[in-house]
Amino acid sequence: MDASWMVKYVSEFLGTMFLVLLGNGAVAAVTLKGSKNKGAGGLAAAWGFGIGIMMPVLVFANVSGGQINPAITLGMASAGLFPWAHVAQYILAQILGAIVGQLLVVLIYKEYFVKTNDGAVTLGAFATTSALEEPQRHGRAVLNGFVNEAIGTFVFVFGILGFTTNFFGAESIKWYAKYAASQGQSTSGSDFTSAAWASISGASASKMVGALAIGILFVGLMITFGGATNTALNPARDLGPRIVHSFLPKSVLGENKSDSKWWYAWVPVVAPIVGGVLAALLFKLIFKN
Repeated sequence: MDASWMVKYVSEFLGTMFLVLLGNGAVAAVTLKGSKNKGAGGLAAAWGFGIGIMMPVLVFANVSGGQINPAITLGMASAGLFPWAHVAQYILAQILGAIVGQLLVVLIYKEYFVKTNDGAVTLGAFATTSALEEPQRHGRAVLNGFVNEAIGTFVFVFGILGFTTNFFGAESIKWYAKYAASQGQSTSGSDFTSAAWASISGASASKMVGALAIGILFVGLMITFGGATNTALNPARDLGPRIVHSFLPKSVLGENKSDSKWWYAWVPVVAPIVGGVLAALLFKLIFKN
């Protein structure tokens, strides 16, 4: 789809909003006091995030790329797969989308936040923290969280690039471009793209398989890495909701609202970027020479 950059920015905003709404909405549903789904466990929350990623990818992949993650945007730009001129706008749209998505979660679960008498549980429906946290001793928590987020995001971004290259038909389009050029046909513009997809058997199904694979991959990552930090793997998904948590009053989040743990907040922002950039660079080194 040949969309304007403004439409792409809006797509990234909406995609990240859906991700946070479905992901943190699932966390709220399984952890907050009074919720009918309370106790459903981490697997239910993992599926919330998996579906929260799969849905925007299916809807927006052909518009903005469905990146919905600054680590992906920066990783792709570092590897020369996305223009640097639009990185800041994408990231701003993603963070704003995460803030609005979290506000929607609060709108739905406000009464349940008020009922919940554990500030850590409340914060967990917004942002990530480390299971190793100790009062006045944050070193182990920071180190473990950084390693967890960096490795998890590396796997996530590397997997996404692999899925989208193979299942989204990128390699098939390259083959079709060579074929069209050999026949003296134009290989630029939306007409070529449409003809390319039409020529590839099962292209639409392949895109759906790719989006499904990305969603399932994230479910697996939440299960694997979630025990240590709840796992962000996405700076916007953590930073945006944490900002919301910091400014909402106790009248909304309950008298036991804790601090927003800003001492830890840089970890799920910086570590996923490191992992995402390394994954994109390695992928390009292996597959894009």
